[in-house]
Amino acid sequence: MTRITTIGFDADDTLWHNERFFRMTQEHFATLLSDYTDRETLMARLLAAERRNLGQYGFGVKGFTLSMIETAIEVTDHQVPARVIAELLAAGQDMLRHPIELLPHAQEAIAALAPAHRLVLITKGDLLDQERKLAQSGLGEMFDAVEIVSDKTAPVYAEIFARHGEGPEAALMVGNSMRSDVIPPIMAGGWGVYVPHGLVWEIEYAEAPSLHPRFRRLSDLGQLPELLCWIDDC
Repeated sequence: MTRITTIGFDADDTLWHNERFFRMTQEHFATLLSDYTDRETLMARLLAAERRNLGQYGFGVKGFTLSMIETAIEVTDHQVPARVIAELLAAGQDMLRHPIELLPHAQEAIAALAPAHRLVLITKGDLLDQERKLAQSGLGEMFDAVEIVSDKTAPVYAEIFARHGEGPEAALMVGNSMRSDVIPPIMAGGWGVYVPHGLVWEIEYAEAPSLHPRFRRLSDLGQLPELLCWIDDC
């Protein structure tokens, strides 16, 4: 097997908590609109808005906030009170200010792998928000490169791993999203390592490529150095 020289890390819900803040805001959203529709209908409408808006707003808090406002306008037949719009904007701003909380073993795993590998943070979302979170995480100095992309596809991974290493065949990507962090890098010719977080945004769901020889599932990032040692036969 080709030795792994480059390791890509997802950011949100791989290195630090993220999705739970979206879930908390969704609960507040449901409370604000409870006089107009039930929670199940509201969440379905919000998810539909997020799906159709990805091409315009991209991933992240700002697009999520705009989708909540759009959904509020729809379910109230354009009668949503200005107070509700103001609260939704405030909720989005709170999410953009929320302090970073690292996930277990994130710092230790990165510190253990950095001396012998090129580490690349590969994340999608709002540029300013992702830069803020990386700065607050205290992990920024350990990465050789940071790539904030509009979407994670096989060609994107192939280009990143060619630019920051010896190509996807000598690269491994670690993340909590099967759709974005595991399947595309495998399609590009690299390894995809799934570290489940527990909370999965519906848009990021995909079936695991369980039989693929370059797919691995770990319970946490603490197991990553051992996996790299096995792949590299150290």
